[in-house]
Amino acid sequence: MSETRYIEPGKSTSLFNEVVAKLTKLGVSVWGSRVLTVVGRKSGEPRSVPVNLLTIDGVRYLVAPRGETQWVRNLRAAGQGTLRVGRRVERFTFRELAHDEKPGILRAYLKRWKFEVGVFFDGVDAKASDEKLREIAPGYPIFEIFTK
Repeated sequence: MSETRYIEPGKSTSLFNEVVAKLTKLGVSVWGSRVLTVVGRKSGEPRSVPVNLLTIDGVRYLVAPRGETQWVRNLRAAGQGTLRVGRRVERFTFRELAHDEKPGILRAYLKRWKFEVGVFFDGVDAKASDEKLREIAPGYPIFEIFTK
């Protein structure tokens, strides 16, 4: 599998993201949603997108179900970002996970949000073997986040 995997958002995904972002900005977290803001690597302007914040045993992760998205590339370039729900804004830094670290995180992510993101996983679900999750891991950037 190629390490550069990117699924461009369709109209329904864009509309869904717009609704989730508006609700999250108003303070209504939809199943753990946050608005991620990162400085654009080319424009230098802040760019915002809704994301699902996954917490496992007190450790927080951002998973990119559509692969090498703009927010992933911007986050890598900026080295930091903010997560927002309503008026609460958290600044954070991160560590990108190695592929071998991803299977358990992908499984937990799929358990929680398969209804929303399953279409981006080509039939792979939370019941997949560790081997299968390890096989697809390169296509799904995952970041462990640390609040500043």
